[in-house]
Amino acid sequence: MCEFAKPSAECSMWTQETGRLIDKARAEGLTLAWDRLAKQTPQCNFCEMGLSCAKCVMGPCRIIPGLDRDKGVCGANADLTVARNFGRFVAGGSAAHSDHGRDLVEVLYEIGCGKTTAYEIRDEAKLRKLAEEFGLKSDGDVKAVAKAVAERLFLDYSSLSPGLAFLKRLPKARLELWDKLAITPRGIDREPVEMLHRTHMGVDCDPVSLCLHAARTSLSDGWGGSMAGTEISDVIFGVPSPNKTKVNLGVLKTDMVNILVHGHSPVVSEMILAAAADKEILAEAKKAGAAGINIAGLCCTGNELLMRRGVPLAGNHMMTELTIVTGAVEAIVADYQCIMPSLVNIAQCYHTKFVTTSDKGHFPGAERFHFTPENARELAGQVVRLAVEAFKKRDPNKVFIPVEPVEIMSGFSNEAILGALGGTPNPLIEAIKAGTVRGAVGIVGCNNPKLKQDHHHVALAQELIKKDILVLVTGCATSAMGKAGLLVPEGADQAGEKLASLCRTLGIPPVLHVGSCVDNSRIIQLCAVLANAIGVDISALPVAASAPEWYSEKAAAIGLYAVATGITTHLGLPPLILGSPLVTNLAVAGLNDVVGACFIVEPDPVKAGQLLDAHIAAKRQALGLQP
Repeated sequence: MCEFAKPSAECSMWTQETGRLIDKARAEGLTLAWDRLAKQTPQCNFCEMGLSCAKCVMGPCRIIPGLDRDKGVCGANADLTVARNFGRFVAGGSAAHSDHGRDLVEVLYEIGCGKTTAYEIRDEAKLRKLAEEFGLKSDGDVKAVAKAVAERLFLDYSSLSPGLAFLKRLPKARLELWDKLAITPRGIDREPVEMLHRTHMGVDCDPVSLCLHAARTSLSDGWGGSMAGTEISDVIFGVPSPNKTKVNLGVLKTDMVNILVHGHSPVVSEMILAAAADKEILAEAKKAGAAGINIAGLCCTGNELLMRRGVPLAGNHMMTELTIVTGAVEAIVADYQCIMPSLVNIAQCYHTKFVTTSDKGHFPGAERFHFTPENARELAGQVVRLAVEAFKKRDPNKVFIPVEPVEIMSGFSNEAILGALGGTPNPLIEAIKAGTVRGAVGIVGCNNPKLKQDHHHVALAQELIKKDILVLVTGCATSAMGKAGLLVPEGADQAGEKLASLCRTLGIPPVLHVGSCVDNSRIIQLCAVLANAIGVDISALPVAASAPEWYSEKAAAIGLYAVATGITTHLGLPPLILGSPLVTNLAVAGLNDVVGACFIVEPDPVKAGQLLDAHIAAKRQALGLQP
């Protein structure tokens, strides 16, 4: 059944293409995320401040500092309640990204054991390089090397890890600091589980101790699970290299079977892409009246294919419902994470098939296909054929694609960046010293209906590149940057004179797309490469990070592992910690004295750009460079 609602008040929060599709959706009686947000407003102030607790049935409790309800039933005050809630929030995000990484390691292991023919090693050189880095035998049979690398990473997911394999990439000073603070991650699974234990009633009652363990938990993701996900994806599916493709809803085709891959793991989407090229299935599509089969991406699964295959990106998190509203989508094939449950209901109002593929992600009403490494190729064919059948039921009168696609440039893996510099970071270091590139900021994905769509990502990037600060972008920020013309070399026209000159010389955009949200591990690894080459800790570098439109637990984990790594991080919305002055002050100031970085919370993207510029100027000056 379709879900009907009265139109909500008009608002200026949308781009033009979004507004036109929202008008269409409302005319067709659909409720979208913005409508549901309006119905939830005003939201619970206790929850926004982090002062509500439902961890046991002595509660739920609401803490009101300064009044006679300043403690929960167990005696937990505001500081402890906020720290507990934030710790669990970070644990959820760390677990999500790290479990994604585990899926890739499991596929690598199956390849190594010869249990799957659907997947193969596309970058043998990187696999052997990882084996060498891990102290394993790197020559000989490629399957044996794959199995050994997978087994080493499985150790990192256990409590038997001899030390996370990727920690060797860090500067010695950073590792010594983590050891001193007792926040060096010991196991990818261990830290989130311990956080859940610590936050059970009657375990860790020290807010500062909980915050430090939250940092340790996030580091188990950034330098463990997420990094495993990125590196093993490169091994199995290939290291990304610069390519040109297109972005926005205009990548949908009126005369083709449109299949959108959605979620975060490339394991399924790569198989869908292969099945869509099958000659027999293509013949079936043409017999159904279609000119062919068009694959496009949503969210981070889309970013994975964008980076490696040049597959166009239809949109980000806040565009997912609207892709169905175009009436041109035959199937959405989803794995896990950032997938709105509403998509099932909206798909049922059209001819669109909503398909789920992961045993971890159940969506009532969806078409279920449980993909495994053994059956992936067969099931991918079945899913694509399902989309072909749906095409026959498309109503041309409901099709509305409001924009033309925009060209972008993608594929800037660390290997691609360093390769373009001759295989060494020295040219980039010299550019930083000369002020050609004054610094770098990683702007990470997520977008949020509470904020003007795409505006904060774009405005912040424009403010930074004007000041000759290079921007690296991941995840849902990608489509926003692309639509603003920042992901093509011509975007240099929006940059400062020095950065623009460098971009024109190299033929690159002023904003480099480096992957999905799990690929933020590329950014922290690149920072480690630069710090090691210069001979400083990461906290000394003229770099920063930003999540201008964030919403998820994963984003909190990313932000915290960036800060714990020594990278000051801007947030466009505050985390749910404002009910505790202790935790808030630790986040925005106190962490500087602990890990050499902290959070900056600033909703205005222009002001945020100015703050990050001042931060980078101070770091340059401390290195003896011109601010």
